[in-house]
Amino acid sequence: MNIAPRRVMPAVLLGSVLLAVTSAIAAAQLPDFSSLVTANGPAVVNISSEQKSDTAQAARPKLPFELPDGMELPDGVPLEEFMRRFFGEQGEMPQLPSESLGSGFIISGDGYVLTNHHVVKNADEIIVRLGDRSELPATLVGSDERSDIALLKVTPKGGPLPTVKIGDPARLKVGEWVLAIGSPFGFDHSVTAGIVSAKGRALPQDTYVPFIQTDVAINPGNSGGPLFNMAGEVVGINSQIYSRTGGFMGLSFAVPIDVAMDVVEQLKKSGKVTRGWLGVLIQDVTRELAESFGMAQPRGALVARVMPDGPAAKAGLEAGDVILRFNGEDIVYSSDLPPRVGRTAVGRKVEVDILRAGKPRTVTLAVEALPAQAESKVETQQPAKASTDRLGLRVESLTAQQRQDGRFERGGVRVQGVEAGPAQDAGVQPGDVILSVNSETVQDAADFKRLVERLPAGKVARLLVQRGENPLWLALRVPK
Repeated sequence: MNIAPRRVMPAVLLGSVLLAVTSAIAAAQLPDFSSLVTANGPAVVNISSEQKSDTAQAARPKLPFELPDGMELPDGVPLEEFMRRFFGEQGEMPQLPSESLGSGFIISGDGYVLTNHHVVKNADEIIVRLGDRSELPATLVGSDERSDIALLKVTPKGGPLPTVKIGDPARLKVGEWVLAIGSPFGFDHSVTAGIVSAKGRALPQDTYVPFIQTDVAINPGNSGGPLFNMAGEVVGINSQIYSRTGGFMGLSFAVPIDVAMDVVEQLKKSGKVTRGWLGVLIQDVTRELAESFGMAQPRGALVARVMPDGPAAKAGLEAGDVILRFNGEDIVYSSDLPPRVGRTAVGRKVEVDILRAGKPRTVTLAVEALPAQAESKVETQQPAKASTDRLGLRVESLTAQQRQDGRFERGGVRVQGVEAGPAQDAGVQPGDVILSVNSETVQDAADFKRLVERLPAGKVARLLVQRGENPLWLALRVPK
């Protein structure tokens, strides 16, 4: 009866010891951020900006809730009477200040502060609150919407302000620990940590910033705050998150600090930012497109359109060229190209290695300044009857007016219908304008029919289509 307890007790004790040792080892391997926070926290600030908004309402005041479809609030009910009395007979609301809260950090003792453009956009007044809770009015030195960077200036009181150390994002490794300090939801100096999830991430509408992706918890109010590495150096500025709920979901994006500091120097010098420009629209090279170009693997930036009179056009680049290297740097993904071009000095001559019709070439071009984006209209399409080809497409020739309106000088055909087949699988849509087949320009419907009939069965072909304002290369496999 006494044997079992004697056998069990040593096992229990051994298990407890192993658990304690394992926990101690795990704790020893986890980073301690306390000294980093102590050293750098004073240089992180809270930023509040205020702008007046003229919110004139319609004659009938807007209710603070939605009514069911088809239901209207009748005149004379107490709530409507109250709102009329409060907002006026015409439902006009007074000018109410709109406040934006964000974060920032001090980069020089004389009072230069970095934050996000969207934190101070259209602000009439900007207040910087320091770690000791003192507040300083700030002036906007300059702001750059494309990189979402803004530079502020405050006047220190009683000596130089505490500053952060600037790090090198190029040395940052995926999987490395990073830490954010900011004011999420107004909670000053909140600290969150995580790892680098990816580098050089391109986001829609932000093609000139190679974002650092992390899983650090970032929420509204963290914008503009610093992202630190374990050496206590700022490697990025927390800018945005990907979320379906409005809150943190594990995907945060920071502007690399070297990109931000380049913007800072330009804002200090001229109050604006100038970027390099090639004058091309590009897209990724997919596996199917790579096969159509005779490439061993997908890489590079595929040129979908060359802007008239731009640097690329002057150098002889054409739609269908694949840019493999820019100024000696490999282009693996199309998203690699815009940041490198953007940071190239305007007027500088660079070599661009391309692949054209399966043959490598090198062209030299002079980078120009990125112009303001011009507005353009999107055409609508008028379907008409036509026969379906071997790709599952029904097309029609463009009229002279359509060519002029859409600037299709070299011709093209409009897709009227797409049936089940290779074109549908490739993503061709009604309304697309097909400009070329395997890099051969399409003049009209008869020319398109001839080019399609010549396509070798079982091989991958590529179509250059215009969808709205955007050119796009699509790859499809020709049926046998």
